[in-house]
Amino acid sequence: MTVLTIDAGTTGVTALMVGEDGRVLSRGYQEFAQHYPEAGWVEHVPEEIWQAALAACQSALDAAGTPPTCVGITNQRETAVLWNRKRGSSPRRAVVWQDRRTAGICTELREAGHEDRVTEVTGLRLDPYFTGTKLTWIKRNDQRAWSGVESGETAVGTVDSYIIARLTGGARHVTDASNASRTLLYDIRRGAWSEEMCELFGVPVSALPEVVPSYGSVGETDPEEFLGLRLPVSGIAGDQQAAMFGQNCYRPGTSKCTYGTGSFILVNTGEETVAPDHGLLSTVLWQHPDGRLEYALEGSIFVTGAAVQWLRDGLGLIDTAAQSEGLAASVPDSGGVVFVPALTGLGAPDWDPHARGAVFGITRGTGRAHLARATLDAIAFEVRDVAEAMARASGTQVPELRVDGGASANDLLCQIQADQLGVSVARPQVQETTALGAAFLAGLGTGVWSSTDELERTWKLDRRFEPGERDDAQYRRWRTAVERSKGWAELA
Repeated sequence: MTVLTIDAGTTGVTALMVGEDGRVLSRGYQEFAQHYPEAGWVEHVPEEIWQAALAACQSALDAAGTPPTCVGITNQRETAVLWNRKRGSSPRRAVVWQDRRTAGICTELREAGHEDRVTEVTGLRLDPYFTGTKLTWIKRNDQRAWSGVESGETAVGTVDSYIIARLTGGARHVTDASNASRTLLYDIRRGAWSEEMCELFGVPVSALPEVVPSYGSVGETDPEEFLGLRLPVSGIAGDQQAAMFGQNCYRPGTSKCTYGTGSFILVNTGEETVAPDHGLLSTVLWQHPDGRLEYALEGSIFVTGAAVQWLRDGLGLIDTAAQSEGLAASVPDSGGVVFVPALTGLGAPDWDPHARGAVFGITRGTGRAHLARATLDAIAFEVRDVAEAMARASGTQVPELRVDGGASANDLLCQIQADQLGVSVARPQVQETTALGAAFLAGLGTGVWSSTDELERTWKLDRRFEPGERDDAQYRRWRTAVERSKGWAELA
């Protein structure tokens, strides 16, 4: 038996066909456009995400040559999507998780004294990152689109909800608890939409999707809409929770870091929520079919892999992202250069939507290799910031960090990371663990796998990086640079 999984990421859609032994049998990938209508704004066209999903799935299916038994969904989280319930068409572009336009709304709500209550109910904080303030902005600024929400014609959700609606021909409007917990509208302890939060952000509960378990069949694909296939949709999780599932982080204390557009460090806290202190978030990992919720502490870093893409696309210093490793390795260190990649503000643990990217320490001797090295250093420093915050919050150090995502293929980055954390960094053979986790959830929901114990046997180590000497002086310069980057957008 095989499982088809759709990973609707920030810059493209990946589809995998996964076998019973956890091996990736085939894959497809299709990018879609990024839109930046104003400084700090990031938008996607929902129809382009859907067409990318169809193309990626067709490629994976063609290469596998065998039909799947079920389909799982994982997705970029927090992105706000609106679509017509009957036609599937969207009245406006989606507002992407990276988008910073709602900083003023967050300040308004914070100054009105709402942040402590928001955190108590949702485990999150008032930041433009999350879905709730994006929906508030749409309500205030795009009445044409919002009128359909108020009349009931238009559905509101995240990318998983939108993809499932398209897969099922509009028959199902659902999300799982992991995605719901990223919206600012969900009570993570009650395990339900919060009427209090919906009222605060101005979002009608009736427009929101039904919250369902993260695995188990929730509907069927419509053959007329989805490549002639009728399959159970049986696994759903936000991308970072799916990566935890794919990394077999099923026990309290296990942790992973996904290096994608941003980086996200999660530690499993079991069936108990941990107070989101030290700039961290408390979030749902997944919901079992019996209703049980499991949780994690999360540190969300907005720009890591995107910083390497900026070196490639913005500056033209490299032709491919993979070249960053060789270029950075050509110098012994960054030559004193420090790069703060706050290109869309700062996430954990600093949380400043007004911070902006900065490069310090440039001299006449600075070359492109030093900037490449400073970029890899910055990624490792950002993760160290979060890991140390987690140690303060939980009272224990992460014993080992499992890594995945595109940048985890960079050996130099993994070694710098191990050095900075002072713990081993373990990279699995399958690094597309976000998509793999969605496959595991879907297969668990339909009997391809019988238990997480069985799934644990599929994890195989590619390489372990042991910690060596740590450059604390450069890290201290990093923290000074971070402080200097804060509030920059407010000076304009």
